[in-house]
Amino acid sequence: MARTLSADKRALLDEGTLIPAHPLALTAQRRLDERRQRALTRYYVAAGAGGVAVGVHTTQFAIRDPAVGLFEPVLRLAAETADQAAGDRTFLKIAGVRGATDQAVREAELAADLGYDLGLLSFGGLNEWSEDDLLVHARAVAEVIPLVGFYLQTAVGGRVLSYAFWRAFAEIPGVLAIKIAPFDRYRTLDVVRAVCASSRRDEIALYTGNDDNIVADLLTPFRIPVEGGTIDKRIVGGLLGQWAVWTRSAVALMEEIRAVRDGDSVPADLLRRNAAWTDVNAAVFDAANGFHGVIAGVHEVLRRQGLLEGVWCLDPDEGLSPGQKEEIDRVYRQYPELHDDAFVAAHLDTWLA
Repeated sequence: MARTLSADKRALLDEGTLIPAHPLALTAQRRLDERRQRALTRYYVAAGAGGVAVGVHTTQFAIRDPAVGLFEPVLRLAAETADQAAGDRTFLKIAGVRGATDQAVREAELAADLGYDLGLLSFGGLNEWSEDDLLVHARAVAEVIPLVGFYLQTAVGGRVLSYAFWRAFAEIPGVLAIKIAPFDRYRTLDVVRAVCASSRRDEIALYTGNDDNIVADLLTPFRIPVEGGTIDKRIVGGLLGQWAVWTRSAVALMEEIRAVRDGDSVPADLLRRNAAWTDVNAAVFDAANGFHGVIAGVHEVLRRQGLLEGVWCLDPDEGLSPGQKEEIDRVYRQYPELHDDAFVAAHLDTWLA
């Protein structure tokens, strides 16, 4: 059976926290830049994040390519650095897990051996599998490591999954959370409804991965009719590629949302900032070009702050789209209150040491 989370880590997951999707720092030769990779992890810990997710889309799936050979080194480096930087503070380490069942189980075993707390299970690349096959697959991986389910948007390789699938997925004992990231309100509601209808509704934490609607997801109180009454459920935190940048500001936003979300009204300024963060995400994630430059956009913001040396990706064909740099320029000018450049500048030398 899979390991279980310690009480403090389970409490943090259930209460809700901010978890950046960890990028990959490369040299101009497209080799791992260990110094800057460590600096990124230190940045997320110092910014107040409650964990990191490594080996996910933002880390670049190509790290798994045998010719690249970076999956284990990157996971090991992040785990060691996070443990050192966080010290006694409760901090969640989440490893991306993907591929057919044999590969996913091997990745889950490696993650567990390296001290990761949870596996973020992606169904990317399995679009020809039936939903029943995906459930069998998920149960096998959940025997190795506790799971965060992942509803990935179709624009970057995900697939549409039914309410019935998520209803059955929620019954898997090893599932402790679900990252809802279809970038679609109807499909987001499918997951919320399915979890609320399950017998494990109180054992599964919901996290937003909808980088296009972060604030609204975190503010919305869902009231779902089920047999015998109604269930109140919230999306308690976020596991987001957008939070790989301007992380200190995102932590402050999360604290502000926590302070007001149980009240009877939502400050209009938070709704305004929902639109602002969505606009920022459109630029960083390159929404105008079908998310082609999503990883390079994250890198560009980190490059400007000095955390990365360049925007290089493992795939030379991945880079900033025409006009994307100008869009990032625009959101920097338009929303100066949202970035955390001063925080990064004050600590960068320490993180790079």
